[in-house]
Amino acid sequence: MKADIAVLGAGIIGAHTAVQLAERGLKVVLVDPGPPGGEQAASFGNAAWLSSHSVTPPSSPGIWKQVPKWLRDPLGPLSLRPAYLPKALPWLLQYLSAGATEQKLRGIAAELRTLLIDAPKLHAEIATRAGVPELIDAGSGLMHVYPDRASYEADALGWRIRRELGIVCDEIEGSELARCQPDLARAYTFAVNVPEAGQCLDPGAYCAALVSFAQSMGARRIAAHATGFRSENGRLRAVETSQGEIACDAAVIACGARSAALARKAGDRVPLESERGYHVTVEGGANMPGPTTSVMVSDRKVVITRLAQGIRCAGQVEIASPDAAPDWRRAEIMRTHLAAIFPGLDTSDARVWLGLRPSLPDGKPVIAAARNIKGVVHCFGHGHVGLVSSARSGRLAAQLVTGETPEIDLAPFSSDRFR
Repeated sequence: MKADIAVLGAGIIGAHTAVQLAERGLKVVLVDPGPPGGEQAASFGNAAWLSSHSVTPPSSPGIWKQVPKWLRDPLGPLSLRPAYLPKALPWLLQYLSAGATEQKLRGIAAELRTLLIDAPKLHAEIATRAGVPELIDAGSGLMHVYPDRASYEADALGWRIRRELGIVCDEIEGSELARCQPDLARAYTFAVNVPEAGQCLDPGAYCAALVSFAQSMGARRIAAHATGFRSENGRLRAVETSQGEIACDAAVIACGARSAALARKAGDRVPLESERGYHVTVEGGANMPGPTTSVMVSDRKVVITRLAQGIRCAGQVEIASPDAAPDWRRAEIMRTHLAAIFPGLDTSDARVWLGLRPSLPDGKPVIAAARNIKGVVHCFGHGHVGLVSSARSGRLAAQLVTGETPEIDLAPFSSDRFR
């Protein structure tokens, strides 16, 4: 098979990249063993947030003090399989270091803001071109809820940084919150609404629609694993796959949590880890009890979203091998949280799911040219901002491939930061 460009991975990052390249008139091949937007993909099961305000890294000053408590708490947001600790420890230490000081936090936030700004608008524009405008709600806003104002003030640094970056954050309290979220447990009395943010109504269907859109412009898809590269004199000549070679001049590595091995073959070692996340979804119609605006629940560290197919509760972090068997007790924890937050919702028939977040310790992806093979571009490691950042990430990957000037400074997203 021959192509101008092979996009390795048909998740949300690869899908947006393929659209951008196909719209430029290039011959694109998408390589992924699974169906786009299928249940095997992280793009299927995310929290569906277009959270352009998610600019602070997952770690923060003093978070190391909370980790032991989270690990001891059976309902806590973090779990770690002991046998995996030796492999995960270097990543965990880098993770804690990334947000260890206010200065580091502010630096990462400013960099991520360049990637995430205007994201709901970008998604709405692309969804319209792809013929699925109904899948993107670019103006609903997103809400963070707290038991009380004191709990909110414990997060004051993150909100102060967001406001300094120009993000509008509206405070809601008491009876006003009860009016805005009538089904929310009355244990929550304070919230912050972020009007600029939005959501996707069906992340799996959105990913599949983007791939179909790229195919309508001539892109092809093969069900295969990308396994390596063939190069001559430092220049890419072909991508090796489980179904044979694809002759091409360029390739984008967008394989999510499986990207690190391919990146190594292109000359770059990056500390990519799979933050395993679980969700539960209660299927049903628009009249089900649940959030009027999607909510992040501060004390339980979960996001609850009303999707086209029902109410989804997503979150949690499990540090374990990507190939380890699911621990469905983690999903049951999500069910427990959902029932407590929206007590009028019947969660008895909730569907469960596990996926792999491709995460780098500082919360930023790698979007950069590979070190050793000209023509290979990295675009992976988006962690908790994969969906929201995907529209711009796809444009940036296409700009790197075609030699255009990237629309933002990509120095903060270089793999060199890990050397």
